[in-house]
Amino acid sequence: MKLPRALAGDALASALGQLGYQVTRQTGSHLRLTTQDHGEHHVTIPRHHALRVGTLASIVQEVATHFGLERDTIVKRLFG
Repeated sequence: MKLPRALAGDALASALGQLGYQVTRQTGSHLRLTTQDHGEHHVTIPRHHALRVGTLASIVQEVATHFGLERDTIVKRLFG
C-alpha cells in the first residue's frame, strides 16, 4: 500500500494515537510521541504542513519495527 501524500505532521500524530501513541512534549515545530504498548517507544514528528515522503516512510518503518509488524500492515491500520 502506498503512503499518503501531503500528510501533515499533526494528522500523522493523530493517526498514531490509534496505536497508543500520545504526545509527551513539543519542542519548536516537532512533536515527541510515546507509547507504552510492547515496551516504551518514542517517535519524533515534525509539525510541517506536508511531511516529505522519506520522512513519513522512516517514521512508519520505525513504528512497524517496534510492533514487530510489516510496514504495509501499519500503513493499512493508520490510513486504511
